[in-house]
Amino acid sequence: MFEKVLIANRGEIAVRIIRACKELNIRTVAVYSEADTNSMHAQMADEAICIGKAAASDSYLRIDRIISAAEIADVDAIHPGYGFLSENAHFADVCESCNIRFIGPSSRAMNALENKATSRALAKKAGVPIPPGSDGLVENEQEALATAKRIGYPEIHRKPTPHRVPNPGRQSGKYHSPRRTRLFHPAAKPESG
Repeated sequence: MFEKVLIANRGEIAVRIIRACKELNIRTVAVYSEADTNSMHAQMADEAICIGKAAASDSYLRIDRIISAAEIADVDAIHPGYGFLSENAHFADVCESCNIRFIGPSSRAMNALENKATSRALAKKAGVPIPPGSDGLVENEQEALATAKRIGYPEIHRKPTPHRVPNPGRQSGKYHSPRRTRLFHPAAKPESG
């Protein structure tokens, strides 16, 4: 068990983590931006360290500042909460290289799951039920129509996007008929029926 955990988040999620740690007799360190100086999570934690200006890009997303706070406070682990750096494999790697436990998935797991086709293959291999869809990128119209015929309508086509696109849903299209499927983006992938 950990003796001291830094919560690399703010607001309600940080409060919940602090409460859970207190129930387990784990000391907590909150990080906060200048705008969150009087926030509940900064007040509830055993210690609180300011990590920057109000903008998240100047505070909660600054790995260097969070690691510095963790080292100053001499914590055993960092809990990222959700959002911010919680799905950042590089952050998990940095924590590990600094001998600080990252409370969450390993960077290896995050890297393996950032690609939808790889995630799907891993889930299938592990026996996890997956929705019907293609086994990889659909390269042409004929392949799209054959996949649609196999899985049925409606189907969703997702354009390949760089990891952590702000809203990957905007890269998707929902199709209800073969006529609409023919209009799909050539590199779109049918995901589910």
